[in-house]
Order: sequence, then structure tokens, then C-alpha cells
Amino acid sequence: MTQVIRSGAFLQQCWSVHPLCVTVKRITEENAVVLLCSSCKSAHHLSIATVTSIASSTQQVAGDAALREEPPGEDYLKACAAAHAASLTLREMDVFQDLVRLRCADCRRLYELTVSEFETRQR
Repeated sequence: MTQVIRSGAFLQQCWSVHPLCVTVKRITEENAVVLLCSSCKSAHHLSIATVTSIASSTQQVAGDAALREEPPGEDYLKACAAAHAASLTLREMDVFQDLVRLRCADCRRLYELTVSEFETRQR
């Protein structure tokens, strides 16, 4: 039987102990991001309230992002996860503000996720 823990503290502890082992596995239809840890064999499910996509500074200068209309952050994140999920990494998190930041090395975007619920499933 799988133990389910509903707290962001477990993801934060897991990531602080072995940050290179936590990877983005998939984005579900229920708008949740699933992170897996290869070291402790935990699956961290993050129910997402909002996603903000932030272009790198070079992309903003080249494309002048302030003048054009951008699609919602959820669309960018889903497309990024489908195209190059292996390049998405957890960069920062704050359980007090329910905030997680993912970065994609390929498209050089930062994704700021407001989490409505943290859930860790240990095998």
C-alpha cells in the first residue's frame, strides 16, 4: 500500500537532500505536475492553480515580449513538457507561499507555478 502525505515539506526535504534526482515526469489531465525522485522513490503530485511563463532575458530583448500577446503559461508548460520533459528541472520552491519554479534548459523559460495542493506518494 502506498503512503500519501499531503504537505509540501516532503518535496522540499527530498529536493534539498538530492536535487539532481528530482525530475518532471508528466503533466496530468487534471492540471497536476508529477515529479519523481529516483533516490527516495517518491512521486510528488502538485495540483496547479496558476502557471506563469517567463521568457529568458535574451528572448525578451529579441522578441520584445511586452508588445506581443503571449499564450497562457499552462500552454507553454504543456508544450514544453511534451517536447522536452527531460530538460525541465525544479529550480526553486517555497512551501510557505505555495510556489514552485521549474526551468527548461531547451526553451530557456522559467515556469512559476502556484500550487493548490502538494501530495507525496511513497512506494
